[in-house]
Amino acid sequence: GYKAVLTRDGDRFVSLRNRVRKAREAEADLFVSLHADSFHSPKVKGASVYALSLSGASSEAARWIAQKENASDLIGGISLDDKDDLIASVLLDLSQSATIQDSLELGSDVLKHIGKVSRLNNSKVQQAGFAVLKAPDMPSILIETAFLSNPGEERKLRSSKHQQKLAKAVFSGIRSHLTNQQA
Repeated sequence: GYKAVLTRDGDRFVSLRNRVRKAREAEADLFVSLHADSFHSPKVKGASVYALSLSGASSEAARWIAQKENASDLIGGISLDDKDDLIASVLLDLSQSATIQDSLELGSDVLKHIGKVSRLNNSKVQQAGFAVLKAPDMPSILIETAFLSNPGEERKLRSSKHQQKLAKAVFSGIRSHLTNQQA
């Protein structure tokens, strides 16, 4: 009952804005960005899940308002074209706040399931201003699956068995979140 749409089909760079654009074009209900982290110390390990921080959202809201052609479809089909900038800003902030809350709940559900198959670097959803998380109309999370700079975690990430466990954990978290949303 779910359809996954990949933003790329190979090991090539796709700009951050284009990743979100592709999700919108696919009319995605949510956005998940999967990564493997790296750090200067090989001792650091664990998975993390991120949602957008409010401070990151504020600066992004200004960008959205400036681009009225994108803003017209952001809030349930309500056009912001005929609204003054203050009203548009308030509507966008409200929409973004609701999306961030939904993203935090999604992230929490995914984190619970990832914690069953991987060590967690953080036991709570972290918040940051990652560009791929800044869509005000779509719950979005970024998952750092492990640290490639840690030899043990790199070995696990190369294992197809562990990759399958991670994929199932992410899917289970998403399914749990969507089920809770419908209840």
